[in-house]
Amino acid sequence: MEFEKLQEIIVDVLNVQKDEVKPETTFVDDLGADSLDIFQIIMGIEEEFDIEIDNDEAEKIVTVQDAVDQIKKAVDNK
Repeated sequence: MEFEKLQEIIVDVLNVQKDEVKPETTFVDDLGADSLDIFQIIMGIEEEFDIEIDNDEAEKIVTVQDAVDQIKKAVDNK
């Protein structure tokens, strides 16, 4: 469930095809995201899931799966 919602946020922010967004996809190398794009994605995640992702944790997000893991961790800690 987290993956599908995240996928929609990424498609919306980066204007990419849904099938390009897989768990192993990297934001920068595979999707061409820059730091502003990643910031917008994280803001979208925080809004969609009503969570807050710590800046140190956000910096560790490289792949889509990393983001899913952060979402699960933040939701579990709510």
